[in-house]
Amino acid sequence: MRVSSFIGRLATARHAHVHPSAHVHPSARIHPTATVLAGAYIGPRCELLPGSVIGAGSSIGEGTVIGAHSSIEHCDVGAECLLHAGVRIGADGFGFYVDAATGTVQKKPQTLRVLLGDGVEVGANTCIDRGSWRDTRIGARTKIDNLVQIAHNALVGEGCLICAQSALAGSAELGDYCVMGGKSAIGDHVTVCARVRLAANSGVTKHITVPGDYAGFPARPAAQWRRQLAWAARAESAERQRRESESDDVASLSESMKRS
Repeated sequence: MRVSSFIGRLATARHAHVHPSAHVHPSARIHPTATVLAGAYIGPRCELLPGSVIGAGSSIGEGTVIGAHSSIEHCDVGAECLLHAGVRIGADGFGFYVDAATGTVQKKPQTLRVLLGDGVEVGANTCIDRGSWRDTRIGARTKIDNLVQIAHNALVGEGCLICAQSALAGSAELGDYCVMGGKSAIGDHVTVCARVRLAANSGVTKHITVPGDYAGFPARPAAQWRRQLAWAARAESAERQRRESESDDVASLSESMKRS
């Protein structure tokens, strides 16, 4: 008996929707409200939590857990991954252009996939868009926090840590073993080499080719950023003291004129 046929009947009894052409391993656990569409593959020991949807032709590797109300489409997910509630993987990227003849906004085709390596964790309500000219890729053992946006064609290396509300713009590249602090961002078509740490709220607008710590907007070496902050603070303090001194001088002159 085909695995898909067996699970198809089992799922029907549980009121879940598993398409007859889907291949689901007998050891997988599918919640009655989950949906598995045509041609999808669900590997051994996978778990689909309530309301999750696995799109047509997507594959879920062994031991992976798909969180409640997540949608996975146009995607190959590796083994032992954990995708938390509300994750959106494989939706169209934000690709548009203005037609020169008509002045109307036209959509660029978004036809490729998202590839997640083994051991990836994706936090709640994070979005990873499918590729347009190359697949969007997330390297093995990378951990992604809640509310992160990874745009189409982006490449994320192995063993990265990406904190909440960070973003990689379209076709950005993040090397292996990098860290992105909260609300940090990498611009479109910008490459960050391996072993870089980005401070919270930093914005990368140019390629980073030397490993190390970076901060600020635009992002620059953290030591330089700290020196510039210190210089700015000293300059502000000096300007404040100058104004206070001028104010005192004016007050003293006014008082002298009154006495005379």
